[in-house]
Amino acid sequence: MKAKSMFKKNQRNKQLPLTSNVEELPQKLRKRLDTSWSGAFYREFFCRLDGTSFAVLYADCPSRPNIPVNVLVGLEYLKAGNGWTDEEMLDEFGYNTQVRYALGYRQLGEGDFEPRALYYFRERLSRYMQETGINLLEKAFEQVTDEQLKAFKLKTGKQRMDSTQIASNIREMGCLQLLVEVIQRVH
Repeated sequence: MKAKSMFKKNQRNKQLPLTSNVEELPQKLRKRLDTSWSGAFYREFFCRLDGTSFAVLYADCPSRPNIPVNVLVGLEYLKAGNGWTDEEMLDEFGYNTQVRYALGYRQLGEGDFEPRALYYFRERLSRYMQETGINLLEKAFEQVTDEQLKAFKLKTGKQRMDSTQIASNIREMGCLQLLVEVIQRVH
């Protein structure tokens, strides 16, 4: 029987450490890292993601805290957007500074978790969707997109004619592909 986790919202990324592996990089590389796709993902997706809607997946009783939901959701989006296998995703998370930066980590040794935590998270997501019909990943995507629309003061009430020409191409893309495209364009 697997152990239950208690939901705890991730606030760790709001207070960056005084020293970190990222801070040890030369200034030019730190700036390049921050202006890369990983900096855009961190600011435009990871920091906007409100994990409280995922609290329904966790136990109400005192128990060990969960792996941060925004990290698990961020990994799922990066995996889908890059076409990674689970093993590739875990390797990227473990060794790729850009992926770790995108997920709010500044130290190479922090944030390690067992792969089964990710599998249990997926299982809870699937079970919740089957029981309620609510796709929490889709809701998270919508919440992040709504915040981006507000932050960038984008008006969505009118559709330009050239936008209708590409509508069929957009329908072929999934939500994940669209998110990756938006982040790439913002970057």
